[in-house]
Amino acid sequence: MGEMMDAKEIKRYMLRWADENRDAFYELADGIWTHPELSMQEHRAADLLCGALEGFGFRVERGVGGMPTAFIAGAGNGRPVIGVNCEYDALPGLSQAADRTERVPIVEGGPGHGCGHNILGVGGLKAAVALRRVMEAYGLSGTIKLIGAPAEELCLGKPFLGKAGLLSGFDAILDWHPWYSNDAGCFSCPAYFSVKFHYRGKTAHGNAPWYGRSALDAAMLQAHATEFLREHLDPGKPPYAANTFNYTFPDTGTEFPSVVPDRATVWYIGRFVTTDDAEEALRRITLCAEGAAISTETSVEREIVTATNHRVPNRVLADLMYANFSALGAPVFTEDERETVKALQRATGVPETGLASEILPMSEGFAAVSDISEFSRNAPFVTATVAAGPDNVGWHHWTITRCVAGSIGRKAMDRAAELMAATGVDLLCDPSLIERAKEEFDERLGGKGYRCLLPEDAEPPVDLNADLMAKYGS
Repeated sequence: MGEMMDAKEIKRYMLRWADENRDAFYELADGIWTHPELSMQEHRAADLLCGALEGFGFRVERGVGGMPTAFIAGAGNGRPVIGVNCEYDALPGLSQAADRTERVPIVEGGPGHGCGHNILGVGGLKAAVALRRVMEAYGLSGTIKLIGAPAEELCLGKPFLGKAGLLSGFDAILDWHPWYSNDAGCFSCPAYFSVKFHYRGKTAHGNAPWYGRSALDAAMLQAHATEFLREHLDPGKPPYAANTFNYTFPDTGTEFPSVVPDRATVWYIGRFVTTDDAEEALRRITLCAEGAAISTETSVEREIVTATNHRVPNRVLADLMYANFSALGAPVFTEDERETVKALQRATGVPETGLASEILPMSEGFAAVSDISEFSRNAPFVTATVAAGPDNVGWHHWTITRCVAGSIGRKAMDRAAELMAATGVDLLCDPSLIERAKEEFDERLGGKGYRCLLPEDAEPPVDLNADLMAKYGS
């Protein structure tokens, strides 16, 4: 048999194995869904995933990159080194009963998997385990690494993994995401930053405010300055991707209007088509902050919470994953499952379109911001979306929490695991695919190596969301 015949035989074996062993992965995904944990606090989910990986014979290194809930798990030896993404954080306020089609939180205000990361992470784990099984069964050389990346919802985990050098040395990295469509296109995504400016001033009573220096005045002046700045920033490429930023004032005080505020924080989020655009915008926003501080005789300190590059697409891997998706087909949902999603759409007042049943044509363009872009700067990278919930509701939504808890989410997870494993089989069997993907990778990057956008002294905020988890539990 030739190489491609070998790949077909191996894929048939992989599909049989995936079907025969699916219940263990369902139990794992359900366990993560039942105990949703917010970004950087995914302790139980990480323990469940690492324990399962150790049971499947993977070498697991926990707490990597200075993050207690991050891990790298490897199996096999030598090249190629194929990475698979794994995420498992939940979102605030999206608790939802798994058996209701109207809004019924399990815990009022509590977290929930309204982005489907319970099946995203376990789908990646299942793909990695399936690849290990076929490598053993067919004597294939190579290394499979599952990348346990926390805090994707805040674009935190992967930049810190990249900063620690843990994303280097891969020949390819595979990914998927639950979505309202089935798609394996060749997409970029914008660069992103999350930055806080902390102002400090001097209090004074409102009867004699001239003795004070208002930190709030400074923060408001920065906001006004950046509003004027908007028209002087390159708009990007609307409507597919636009250069834009938003801000809010999460902290100011004192809390009484009769006293001049001596502290204020303004928090900026930026989404820009390219890394260069993002860095230039942040430079100018920072100048606005410095100018505001000078004019009010206050001080300002900049805190970069996180920053990510724009994603570099790879058409070689996208074509490969699309071919596998086309061969496997979209998830097949029952009429009851489709009616459930229509009932959810009806409850939210949007068109009752049900679940996607077709795979979208291959296309290029822009996708939503995600820190998976850091993968794409370290190795050829590809991702797909698999239908797991309703369209027209936005994705961070209670209806998604409902869908990824049961059979709809399980079918999406199974298909995603099979898709990534099938793509991995092709890469293991045909070295020329990786060679071509790397040639494209090098061409798109123009010979530039990976550059993490975080400051050298940046430390991961390991206590982030601890107060909310203490409030709501898991």
